[in-house]
Amino acid sequence: MRLSTRIALSVTVLVPAMVLAAGLLLVGLVHRDLSRQQDAVLRERAAAVLPNVRTLLAADSKGRPRAEQNQQRKVLDGALDSGVRLAGADGTLLLVVGPQPAENVRLPAATEAPVTLRDAGRAWRVLPVRVDGVAPGTLWLVSPSSAVDPQIAAVRRRVLLVVLLAAPVAGLLAFALAGRSTASLRRLSARAAALDPGSGETALAHAPSRVLEVDELAAALGLLLARYDEQAVRTTQALETARSFSSAASHELRTPLTAMRTNLDVLRAHPGLAAVERAEVVAELSQDHARLEELLTALRTLARGDLVEVSAFAGVDLGELVESAVAEVVRRRPKAVIDVEAPPGIRVFGWETGLRIALANLVGNAVVHGRPPGGGPVRVTVRLRAGRSGAAVLTVDDTGPGVPPADRAAVFHRFHRRPDSPGSGLGLTLVAQQVALHRGTVAVGDAPPPGGCRFEVRLPLLRPEAPTLLLPARRDWLSGER
Repeated sequence: MRLSTRIALSVTVLVPAMVLAAGLLLVGLVHRDLSRQQDAVLRERAAAVLPNVRTLLAADSKGRPRAEQNQQRKVLDGALDSGVRLAGADGTLLLVVGPQPAENVRLPAATEAPVTLRDAGRAWRVLPVRVDGVAPGTLWLVSPSSAVDPQIAAVRRRVLLVVLLAAPVAGLLAFALAGRSTASLRRLSARAAALDPGSGETALAHAPSRVLEVDELAAALGLLLARYDEQAVRTTQALETARSFSSAASHELRTPLTAMRTNLDVLRAHPGLAAVERAEVVAELSQDHARLEELLTALRTLARGDLVEVSAFAGVDLGELVESAVAEVVRRRPKAVIDVEAPPGIRVFGWETGLRIALANLVGNAVVHGRPPGGGPVRVTVRLRAGRSGAAVLTVDDTGPGVPPADRAAVFHRFHRRPDSPGSGLGLTLVAQQVALHRGTVAVGDAPPPGGCRFEVRLPLLRPEAPTLLLPARRDWLSGER
């Protein structure tokens, strides 16, 4: 059922019900007002006949019939159309005239407050009055409650008439207004139904309707489409990363696998190979295996960096992280000589795992390529760069041959390595990827005397007023050009 129809039906039922409830309340109020008017009339007539009633009681107590008859006539004239019942002090009825309940119906005591009595299906309004004086007694003035019934019945008829008219009129008006009120919702529904999810958020093209609920719904749909677009981009990136991962892995692993197969064929074909030659073949197999393992680990790490989300970022103390990363490198390479100057308290908004990857590759690269062969002294420094925005500056210096200026940009490309390099060619690519993810910069230069190579990384500081960051647009370290 349409919303406009539901609104119209609800109003069609609700409005007559409210009119009926208001009518019943009105009937009760009218009945109360008419009863009060009737009681006021009874009090006025009681006040008018009370002097004659006292005289009548006095004449009765003295046995004066003629005076008594005269006073009865005056009482009847003053009571007009009201019923009158008069009793002496001993309860003897002295006068019973006019419309009233049967004589055997007991009337209320003289409380001077009107009450309602019922007799033979009829209702009577009775005003009891205590008569004081020489001869006390009780006077009752009676008026039928049915005197107000025609007016109450007229009010009831009019209320029912209004209820019967209100139902169709309210239904028609509600249907028209509901249809007009939901027009903007129907237009939004039609646009949403015809929307191509691939066209994006802008295809919704919702103009403000000045209906808060509709505008909120349109905003929610726009947000949903934006999230859909974002998720579609992420899914595309993930698929492209997966394809690139398999392509890069198959391409880069072909050479070590071929070498391993050759060595295995040699061992198979020459079971009696000399021990020295066999040891040489086994050593080459171990080296190729280690290279395979390193390649797969680097490719997997690169893929993780391509898919990381902002939710993985938090405040990180760069000094403490550098100390921890250098300790790990020293644990793996006990002969490495590394000097560290990393004061605590320099905090960045970072992905801790990614920063560890970058630091491990930077320091490991410096250790591998430093002098003398097997690694020379390496110096790692963290300092705070003053300025309007501020930045954390990390430098890694080694005493190796350095990088020629022409090759300094290429060292961050995938699988770029010198012919004599034992690495996979992905270490510095991982560094560049993680620095980019953290909205930083990395540059290659010359180390201070006595020479060598310097890698300098700059990362934005963690700012309390703006602790989050947006990931950079580039997320193609596996799928980009080599």
